[in-house]
Amino acid sequence: MSDISMQDMVKAEGLLTMEHPQYLTFYLSGEIFGMDILNIKEIIEYGNLTEVPMTPAFIQGVINLRGSVVPVINLALRFGKQPTPVSKRTCIVIVEGGTPQEPQDIGVMVDTVNAVLEIAPQDVEPPPNFGASMRTDFISGMAKVDGRFIILVRVERVLSVDDMAAIDATIHSSAHHSISTAVASNVAPHSDSPAYNHHYQ
Repeated sequence: MSDISMQDMVKAEGLLTMEHPQYLTFYLSGEIFGMDILNIKEIIEYGNLTEVPMTPAFIQGVINLRGSVVPVINLALRFGKQPTPVSKRTCIVIVEGGTPQEPQDIGVMVDTVNAVLEIAPQDVEPPPNFGASMRTDFISGMAKVDGRFIILVRVERVLSVDDMAAIDATIHSSAHHSISTAVASNVAPHSDSPAYNHHYQ
């Protein structure tokens, strides 16, 4: 799949003139989720991760994204769900995290991306009580589109400042130099990945 800009992708979905929020939908452990496209920078194929010791279990590793070390979150583990085995359709959604003063790109690992959908606010209901199966503070609502429910992700909670600060401190610890060296020497940058690389800006 060749590179595609956000404008081209939205145009392909026929959403250029729409006024309601638009969401990238994706599958995770058999369920469909949505994420506001304003938070998304690009999508890359999964692979070439370097594991980082002493990080939370939901941190899959780090990648070299055009020379920058980017942590990758296993979103299924972050939600407290059983992760799906990695397949050829597994990909990483690059989102904007951190703070305005200290921005930090974050990779979010998903099973497969689906489509960009326009979802009107009146079609979104408050999140139900999922019990112990999922953390509801990570969810902004449930959208009903064409008879199916889409779980809308609250990105600012999944990628909270405190969590990202802890991750950043670990990555930039005394081991950072060796991690960066390993990533730079063993992992090809994702700038021209042949399979995905949908650019969202």
